[in-house]
Order: sequence, then structure tokens, then C-alpha cells
Amino acid sequence: VLPEAFLTGYATSAFAAPLPTPADLAGPLLDPLRESARAGGVVALVGTPVARGHLATLSLAMVATDGAVTVPYDKQHLDGDEKDRFVVGHHGASVRIGDAVGAVELGLSICYDGCFGEHAAAAARDGAVGYLASAAYFAGSEHRRDLYYAARALENGLYVAFAGLTGRCGGRDFSGGSALYDPEGRVLARLGTEEGVVVSDLDLDLVASTRRTHTMLADHRPSLGPRRRV
Repeated sequence: VLPEAFLTGYATSAFAAPLPTPADLAGPLLDPLRESARAGGVVALVGTPVARGHLATLSLAMVATDGAVTVPYDKQHLDGDEKDRFVVGHHGASVRIGDAVGAVELGLSICYDGCFGEHAAAAARDGAVGYLASAAYFAGSEHRRDLYYAARALENGLYVAFAGLTGRCGGRDFSGGSALYDPEGRVLARLGTEEGVVVSDLDLDLVASTRRTHTMLADHRPSLGPRRRV
């Protein structure tokens, strides 16, 4: 999973320029990722703005192991001046990785989505054992960044993979912080502001045992009823 707006860079100037269309993503633009996916037998998820007629979304494009490209998810929560340029997505999304028998379900998330506990919880209730967060956090927001994604892991007993944009982009500095969290919110691997890759295995037995021990996901109530004030 690659950071938010990875294809263009997260910058006002990039968002004001012509954006990739679904046809562009299906064409040669993503050939380097296709080649890598085929060669490595991996599925790649890359953040990109997408032009959709007179509208635009912040999205995740998925490159499958055979090179096929889809755009399964559009960001559902827009932050700051994103609201001036993009429209929200209207559905959650998960991807199933692996064969039909041993497929692993992973929920998809883009940056500000991860600030809302119900977003990861919806993925977990639908069967996700991992939550993939493609993000771009400005320098100075490291404390909130690290707190959000550890909490999403602990609340739902799932793995969280956070891919953070790093370095200078469009006049702003980004904090990186790509990390993997286990189902209790412990850091398995983390980068600072350097470029790199974090990798870890997912232990499905650990997901199951954590959810048996910490039952917040199962104990979630759809409503707490009316509020009484005294």
C-alpha cells in the first residue's frame, strides 16, 4: 500500500492540474506498477486523485498480480481544502487477497478516514482482519497520526498498515511514519521520515485470540439510546 495521492503528489498545484482519469489508470500510466506486481506476485494499492467527468475523488487504485487495474475505493471523509476540490466516496471497500480458500480480507482507508473509529469498525464487522491506510500527514501531526492508527488496531483486533507520505511536496513537509500495528495496537515496524518499506506477516490466529480476549468489536452496541441530562 502506497501513500495518499502518491501518483501526483499531495499538493494544491497538483490537484489544480489535469488529474488521472479511470482510462489513464487502465492505460500505460501504471505500467511500472503492473510490471512489479506481475514480477513479485503482489497486489499494489496506490493513492491517486481521479477525475470523473466534472467531479474528482481521492482514491485508491489497485493493481492485481495479473496487472489488472481497478479503483475500488474513494475517500469518504475529506479534510480542509480537499472539500473545495473533491467529492466524498459513498461506500466502504475491502480487498480479498489470496486464493478463494485462504483469502485474507483487508479494509481500505485514506488518511482522514482513519480519524473516525466507525470507519475501521465497519470494515472489521464485515470481516476485515487488516486495515490499509494510505495517508499524507503534515509535519507536526505525528502524535495524532500514531495515536489514531494504534487505536484503530486495538479497538477492532485487527492489523493496521499505515503508508505515510514523506518529504517535501508542494511547499509542505510530510511526516512519513509508515508503520504496521498488531491487533493490540503494538508497533511491529515503523519508519521515520526516511523513504522505505515496512513489512510484516499477518497472523490470523492472533487476530482471533485477540478478539476473544478484548471483545470491544463483538460488544459494540448500535445505539446507546437517548441521553438523560440531570
